[in-house]
Amino acid sequence: MDVARTEVVTKAPEAPKRNAARLGLMALPVVFFGLFFAYPVVAIVERGLHVDGVWQFGRILDVLGQSDIRHVLWFTVWQALASTALTLLIALPGAYVFARFEFPGKQVLRAVVTVPFVLPTVVVGTAFLALVGKGGLIDELWGARLDTTVWAILLAHVFFNYAVVVRTVGGLWAQLDPRQEEAARMLGASRFAAWRKVTLPALGPAVAAASLMVFLFTFTSFGVVQILGGPGFSTLEVEIYRQTAQIFDLSTAAVLTIVQFVAVGLILGVHAWTVRRRESALRLVDAAHTSRRPRGAGQWALLGGVLASVVVLIVLPLGVLVERSLDAPGGYGFGYYRALTDADGGTFLVPPIDAIWNSLEYALAATAIAVVIGGLAAAALTRRAGRLVRGFDALLMLPLGVSAVTVGFGFLITLDEPPLDLRSMWILVPLAQALVGVPFVVRTMLPVLRAVDGRLREAAAVLGASPLRAWREVDLPMVRRALLVAAGFAFAVSLGEFGATVFIARPDNPTLPVAVARLLGRAGDLNYGQAMALSTVLMVVCAASLLVLERIRPAKASTGEF
Repeated sequence: MDVARTEVVTKAPEAPKRNAARLGLMALPVVFFGLFFAYPVVAIVERGLHVDGVWQFGRILDVLGQSDIRHVLWFTVWQALASTALTLLIALPGAYVFARFEFPGKQVLRAVVTVPFVLPTVVVGTAFLALVGKGGLIDELWGARLDTTVWAILLAHVFFNYAVVVRTVGGLWAQLDPRQEEAARMLGASRFAAWRKVTLPALGPAVAAASLMVFLFTFTSFGVVQILGGPGFSTLEVEIYRQTAQIFDLSTAAVLTIVQFVAVGLILGVHAWTVRRRESALRLVDAAHTSRRPRGAGQWALLGGVLASVVVLIVLPLGVLVERSLDAPGGYGFGYYRALTDADGGTFLVPPIDAIWNSLEYALAATAIAVVIGGLAAAALTRRAGRLVRGFDALLMLPLGVSAVTVGFGFLITLDEPPLDLRSMWILVPLAQALVGVPFVVRTMLPVLRAVDGRLREAAAVLGASPLRAWREVDLPMVRRALLVAAGFAFAVSLGEFGATVFIARPDNPTLPVAVARLLGRAGDLNYGQAMALSTVLMVVCAASLLVLERIRPAKASTGEF
């Protein structure tokens, strides 16, 4: 009895210490998101709806009552639903193949299907423009007889989100014990009935989570629709950009920002619920490695079909992009690449090639910021807690769905006075890029940190180690690879950030995505060819980053959700 009482007295004070440590870890991320995310977004909304000291809430109904705005809302929801359904239809067979089959080149193919996810949306749009746009491959084959705009947008979204389904659903599928389905078949169930009653319920939370993430990314689509859609097709994000940068109607932009914010909040809330269901399901199944070589003609045919879909959907657009970048007026060669070294004084104040070095410098700085902020946040979220921590987790995901255009324009109108007068400083771009990188760091690091045995930290504390030393001696050696993977994802997504950067990148220091968009916005074969060349460079850098990540990633262990 005395021993038990002593243990209770000894352990009781530890809970407040752990809570204080968690709040300390959350402090810097909260301040970072408060200053560089919440403050700019709230400022834009306030400037749009708070006129002459009076809140114009009636403006919300006025804006939503406009027929052109209703059309934008309808198209945003419709294309997101269609893109999600089409992505699931095409990617679920791929998820099964990656989960259950072993075949030569599997690791390289996994990197190939992941490359589109970290490619800038501008590059994705450019690739499909080269494939189905005016003067593109489809146009050359069928001419103007086909209107491919909507299909181009939908397929570009499938291209972009294929890896989300493969990694989210395939990661869980690989951990399901196939013997459970085999047992159902031995009891007389058909193959389809066994799959429907045993495997599908276990996969349900993962399929739901992947569907919600695809819907989120397509609901907030900007670069793809901006390049492929033209004036006739606008999502909420594109319309926010048009109202902000072209029409200068901040009240309409503020209303649309609120609508998008509410929608994204609902999507993320449902996604968090599905993730908790998925974590509960994972504790009920065998996580053993279950992949093997295909057996029988049916499985080999399925593998061949998935490989063919990857070639057509992913490799072909990227191949056409490279081909267009080499198709110079004097014949195939590097003419467009050499033209990147010349400044024309119009689109750019510096040679376009400078955008490459600008992007690399910005992305490295953004990666450092994202790793520090995301690492602290992941450490704070390591032990599951109550609503406060769950709310903090949801806050970290908001930049993936809230209008990057609003954030970028908000930077311009809020960070212009001391002590945060940053508009003329180079750090402004990395700060905006880091907002997008932090969620990837958190989602990559968090599952690995939660897998570390807490008793090791407690033993280090008993031996006198400070929390910092315990992190350095216990956690860091176990999560080093996950940290490198997180940094790689943060670098790739920072390199391609476009929605916010298009507002704050200076004309004499453009980033690669901004340079591509500006070149595509000007007529002429030279500008088009240079856009293709810059997009190819950006694609190669992102692909190289992904190949390195696949080499770093443990072969038998999951490294987070990405």
